[in-house]
Amino acid sequence: MDTGILILRLLVGLLVAGHGVQKVSSHLGGNGLDGGTEEFRADGFRGGVLTALAAGGGQIGSGLLLALGLLTPLAATGTVGVMTVALTVKWRNGLWVQHDGYEYPLVLIVTAAALAALGPGAWSLDAVLGLTPYPVWWAALVLVAGVGSGLLARLVLHRPAAVAPADH
Repeated sequence: MDTGILILRLLVGLLVAGHGVQKVSSHLGGNGLDGGTEEFRADGFRGGVLTALAAGGGQIGSGLLLALGLLTPLAATGTVGVMTVALTVKWRNGLWVQHDGYEYPLVLIVTAAALAALGPGAWSLDAVLGLTPYPVWWAALVLVAGVGSGLLARLVLHRPAAVAPADH
């Protein structure tokens, strides 16, 4: 079981961190900080560079912590939070990724919550530091705090769509 948890942590954690790197740099196929800023503006978010830096930094930090199995509940909460924002952006497109839907953010949210419930496994920095096992109720807290922080970020940073004037 520890091998499976390690593989899952590494895959999801490094993908989330890589996604953050793309938001703030030209590495890993990213469009640089200007591209990340424009992506958020195009999706209706205010804050520009600061929003891109916060999102990218959150993804890099939570992804690396998840991959390392360090402070796993915090890492999972960060992952759930940033992916909740992504899910809200893609919600209008439906579930499936081929239509730019929310399928992928949903998978990452559920995987992060599952890792919070399972714990980071024996091959983790949490285990080395004696921080495990985490109680299973942490998974519920991770979901509530992660989804709540993502929805709050969306509420605070997203501009309402402009309403076109009605023709009379």
